[in-house]
Amino acid sequence: MHLYLGQNPRTLYLVTSAHEAKQGCPPRALIFRAAETASQVVVEFLPADEVSLASAVRITNRVVKGSLGLISVENDIFLAVVTSATEVGNTRLSQSAPEMVARIHEVQFFCLTSSAWDDFSSSQETLVTYDTVDTLMNREAFPQTPSPPVFEHPCMPLTKILSSGSFYYALDPSWDISSRLPVRLTRGDSSQYDVGVFDDRFIWNEYVVQSLLDFREKLDPGERQDLDRCQFIILAIQGYVGVFTMALPAPPVSGAPAIVTLSLVSRLGRKRAGTRFNTRGVDDDGNTANFVETETILSTDQHCMSYTQVRGSIPLFWEQQGIQTFGQRIQITRPHASQPAFERHFAQLIDEYGAVHAINLLGSKENEATLTAAYANHLNRARNIWSDQLGITLYDFHFAVRTAGHDSIIRDIERLKSISDRMERFGYTLADASTGELITEQGGVFRTNCLDCLDRTNFVQDILSRKALEQYLRVVHLDHRELWAENGDALSRIYAGTGALNTSYTRSGKRTLAGVLSDATKSVSRAYINNFQDKGKQVAIDMFLGNLSNQTQVNIFDPVHDTVRRTLEERISEYSTTRWCHLFVGTWNVNGRPPSESLQPWLFPRDGAPDMFVLGFQEIVLLNPQQIVQTDPEKKRVWELKLMEAINGRPQKSCDYVLLRSEQVVCVLKLVGVTGLLTNTTGLRGMSGNKGGIGVRLDYYDTSFCFVTAHLAAGHSNVGERNADFQTIEKGLHFLKGKSIASHDNVVWLADTNYRIDLDNDRVRSLAEQGDFDPLIAVDQLKQAIDDREAFFGYEEGPLLFPPTYKYDVGTNNYDTSEKMRAPAWTDRILFKGKLDLAVYSRAELKGSDHRPVFGLFRTQVRIIDAVKKAALSRLLLETVLAAAPGEKLDDKIASLVLPSETVDLPPPSTDESCWWEKLGECSWPSGIQTHDGRLVISPAYVETPPSNPFDSPGSSPLSSPSSS
Repeated sequence: MHLYLGQNPRTLYLVTSAHEAKQGCPPRALIFRAAETASQVVVEFLPADEVSLASAVRITNRVVKGSLGLISVENDIFLAVVTSATEVGNTRLSQSAPEMVARIHEVQFFCLTSSAWDDFSSSQETLVTYDTVDTLMNREAFPQTPSPPVFEHPCMPLTKILSSGSFYYALDPSWDISSRLPVRLTRGDSSQYDVGVFDDRFIWNEYVVQSLLDFREKLDPGERQDLDRCQFIILAIQGYVGVFTMALPAPPVSGAPAIVTLSLVSRLGRKRAGTRFNTRGVDDDGNTANFVETETILSTDQHCMSYTQVRGSIPLFWEQQGIQTFGQRIQITRPHASQPAFERHFAQLIDEYGAVHAINLLGSKENEATLTAAYANHLNRARNIWSDQLGITLYDFHFAVRTAGHDSIIRDIERLKSISDRMERFGYTLADASTGELITEQGGVFRTNCLDCLDRTNFVQDILSRKALEQYLRVVHLDHRELWAENGDALSRIYAGTGALNTSYTRSGKRTLAGVLSDATKSVSRAYINNFQDKGKQVAIDMFLGNLSNQTQVNIFDPVHDTVRRTLEERISEYSTTRWCHLFVGTWNVNGRPPSESLQPWLFPRDGAPDMFVLGFQEIVLLNPQQIVQTDPEKKRVWELKLMEAINGRPQKSCDYVLLRSEQVVCVLKLVGVTGLLTNTTGLRGMSGNKGGIGVRLDYYDTSFCFVTAHLAAGHSNVGERNADFQTIEKGLHFLKGKSIASHDNVVWLADTNYRIDLDNDRVRSLAEQGDFDPLIAVDQLKQAIDDREAFFGYEEGPLLFPPTYKYDVGTNNYDTSEKMRAPAWTDRILFKGKLDLAVYSRAELKGSDHRPVFGLFRTQVRIIDAVKKAALSRLLLETVLAAAPGEKLDDKIASLVLPSETVDLPPPSTDESCWWEKLGECSWPSGIQTHDGRLVISPAYVETPPSNPFDSPGSSPLSSPSSS
């Protein structure tokens, strides 16, 4: 297909070529132009002969393979198209419908909203008209190296990622490259395959292509089939695909040698994607870094065999901060709050693959041993849920290599009973090549990991894959080794920037000096790339996946669904309920001192326990050049321990709390703790730091919270700097998925704001000691900044009914008597906005610092959305909008729709005279949509005819019992 640009209005035309028409592709055009609303696009799908391209120009000489989707970058909308790809091979040679794979080599982005990036000369391409396009040779045009442009294209980082040779797609839309073989076979006839059905864990352009998939769903079945046949939409995976076709050393059949195809498909997960030091561990949804599903496929003329393994980072909250050299500095960031995410991860694996056996290859070094111990402890607790469906083998890979070489790994893996037993138990998938019928299905997977899930992991997965093949066919060793070596290199380049270590042994089966030197070179290269180049790559990955702040997804103009979405937002109370949530919010500047007294008078000022503690500390360490370069984490750990002892060591406690997250930026520390009862419903959704400020966002059910702690500029006269600090943090602190501070339902600042009182020092002291606070509040710098809209405009604060919290002589009730004689001030403040009720705003009389800690007790209603009711109302609204007659008042009709206020009760129990299911017919079950008091009502589920017990097995079932008279 070819891409054209038209003007007035600016329009992109993706049109099938005459060459594709000869191959049976219908002549069609997919048309894009920007809508009047920002981040919206108008899309049309028309027969090619209905589109006039007389005034359009061909925007690229490359033959376009298809579109990856639409993305908004720097307020412009771009169409991403694949302009160069090569065929890898057929992963199932025996299949009547080929499963061909292509590797993407080049992706280009063309702007829909601006001509600023129409730099045709940069690629040395010549514009051609529509009339002459099909006379050109249908081949790839590789231009000479262009001169560097003055300005870099805003999508250049994305182009580098997508053109790296690590992305693949199915050449034929009749099969799904994102799903493994047994999943595809259970869907039935490949000719009936729906392009919109895929494994969203592995489709990397899901964010940018979603709007086109939504558009596709709204087409008529015939148009949808034409769209798929033209392959205007490409769904791409990242990872590795390798294919070898060979003749078996067996007697020929029908005069021809027996042919076998060996394929390796590695699908890299996108849900926690990133580079080596930037993305580690697990997230709250159970997604792990560097998660890869690898499938070995062996296809003969009779059978097709598939064997699947997975790898992924240890599913705990851990990370590596700062410059990393050859010693790994590892921090487990949420040691007490990892279990729910850990269990969520394995629940997803068990649901997807059946039983799971983890193979942990970490060594005995201090940091790796810490991770191993935590991993084993979490898994042992999870066994209470899954019993023998979940297991683990701990194997120190490096120790085995040091003591007996790489050959010992193969022997050990074969001898380990925990692995060999499960190899036999899990088996592999085997299907009939001609019919596609499943003969056996793999019953579980091995989940292998090391620290990076690269070198050691690939070595062991190669062994396991080879053992599975040997159960079926005892050949293809050399080609299998080459595929796994290439696979290891490909995955390592994506995550770490270099090829994998140990691949020389994987290829040849022996360790050589050249291989040792190659591994040493790769290790040095990794250290440089991961520390100094990967941050830019991480930004590009996040941009493509839609994870960047201030990023808006492109939508296709759709007034019908826009009306439904808007109405759903307005009627949220009809499909949701609320419950109360109580919060303790506290802030304290601890002056670089360790805890020296009980914290319970501050943390529990009233009877009862809050649902959540949110605590902010300033000057956790004294600010000096050394701390700016490298923050000392020891005092952070001391405060964490002291706080958790105080919270969980209180008398007459009704529940325990877990530390959800703590984070430190130089001298500012933020901690969030929740009751154990809430850890399954509260997800930490992001943390960000900026200019002495830290923000944490989380969702409690379906209500979002953002908590910000900061240490603003000091100095009595530096009001302007404090205001600027606030604006920098408020506007510059962003979270994933485009979230900012202002985009949350409830926002709380707990900070040492450093705002002072504009009165003479003696006068301030006198009024403070008398408890006459009104004259002080009248000249409080923060109150004045709010009134002048310079800072914290729109935020509320409770009444200041307590004395100024700064500055005291440590250990006394005396305001500063040092040489500087600081004037007292309310520097420590809590401000908020949203739907929060402040019950108490006060301070605690702790004397271990020159500040007094401040606290606020809040309560708020959190919303709980009923997804079933929301879906029912959404369907009814959509049907109502589509069924609206011309001239009908749609707003009035929508307003009349209502969900039933009560659910249908269960039928009466069975008696000696009648059974409960016979009474269903006597109930007045409404059907469809009916009117009630002049309003349209969605009926509950109903039963039209109740002839028998609905829980009886079918008559043909061997479990059915014969009827008796």
